[in-house]
Amino acid sequence: MDRRALLQQLECRLREAGCTLRDIFYGMTLYEWCRELDKARGEVERVFTLLVFGDLLGIPILTPYYTLRLLPYMVPRIEGWRRSMLRERDLTDLFDQEIG
Repeated sequence: MDRRALLQQLECRLREAGCTLRDIFYGMTLYEWCRELDKARGEVERVFTLLVFGDLLGIPILTPYYTLRLLPYMVPRIEGWRRSMLRERDLTDLFDQEIG
């Protein structure tokens, strides 16, 4: 092999090692934090959707005027909200945190 091929192979391996180290540090530092933020965002979206469309479940919280004003923003989220409301829950879902 010539020198250029060896340098390209070394560069490729260094790049892979850098990506691996970046993923390890991300997992050690930020992964759990990002996961908790995603859970909190999902909970806030579900509560907001419940406030807006609670009358579909028999919980009239907002007047229909405001519901109709917010409808265009909520249409893309209705399917996900319906799935999350109909998802079977387990007691262990409440305790998914690490114990220790």
